[in-house]
Amino acid sequence: MSVAVRYYSRSGNTKAVADAIAKAAGVPAVSVDAADAAIAEPVDVLFIGGALYAYGLDKRLKAYLQAMPKGMVKKAVVFSTSAISKHSIDLIKKGLTEKDIPVEEEAFYVKSKPDAGQLAEAEAFAKKYI
Repeated sequence: MSVAVRYYSRSGNTKAVADAIAKAAGVPAVSVDAADAAIAEPVDVLFIGGALYAYGLDKRLKAYLQAMPKGMVKKAVVFSTSAISKHSIDLIKKGLTEKDIPVEEEAFYVKSKPDAGQLAEAEAFAKKYI
């Protein structure tokens, strides 16, 4: 099974969760603004995450979702961190469904900075889908 982990993080909180998910999947977590972030080969599961910034997604994550090629992702699983609300999960799911990418109903969310227990939960969450 092929797996990819993509995220955008300003504070490092979403990156920490992405790294925990990537550890469980045995793949690197890649920021959406990295040179190698594009999904170049089909993947079975894409874990993708971000946070809420001024009630919206960061422009880099939005652009990444808009540029996502159709037919390259069989299923997406969303994760998020945010001090404000879980609305980023809905926005990411919307961006994926607009690209006809099936999205898992369940998502992983951490309010603010994840602690060691929440990072372990992120790993366990990822293992359900790989």
